[in-house]
Amino acid sequence: MKIYTKTGDKGKTSLFSGGRVLKSDLRIKAYGSVDELNSFIGMLSACEINHIFKEILIKIQHKLYNLGSLLAVKGKVTYKLPEIKEEDVHFIETEIDILNKNLDPLKEFILPGGNKQVAQCHICRTVCRRAERELVELSINEDVDLLLIRYLNRLSDFLFVLARAISKELNAEEIVWKA
Repeated sequence: MKIYTKTGDKGKTSLFSGGRVLKSDLRIKAYGSVDELNSFIGMLSACEINHIFKEILIKIQHKLYNLGSLLAVKGKVTYKLPEIKEEDVHFIETEIDILNKNLDPLKEFILPGGNKQVAQCHICRTVCRRAERELVELSINEDVDLLLIRYLNRLSDFLFVLARAISKELNAEEIVWKA
């Protein structure tokens, strides 16, 4: 199978559900950002971090593929699609709660950084926020399952808390924002 098809050479791409749209379409931007997030999470999990964090990140990567697949479909299809479920949001909330138990309460804003792993985690968080914004924008004119937006919203919270947990575990400095 050839990797290049030349069908996108004029700025259009195919959706899983059929039909072609511009590569600048909001739907394509949204699942492109989800794909980018997945790649950055892959980079984070390739870093020197706790193996439990890596396992959680791999679970999240699978869910992000599901989410991207759902965004690549417009309208109804006759085949079974992967899902994002309420329990997926609950899983992330549980992981946030577990991580937060071992962290000092946050009293001030902190700057992204401290070490490479923490900085990478913050990059994941900000890309996640962008994907969420693009999904919200898409939802203005098209049907978008609000659970997908909630998943990304919760995931960005998780990535923030994970950055703090990695920082603590690796004894990296949390740099407080000074206005």
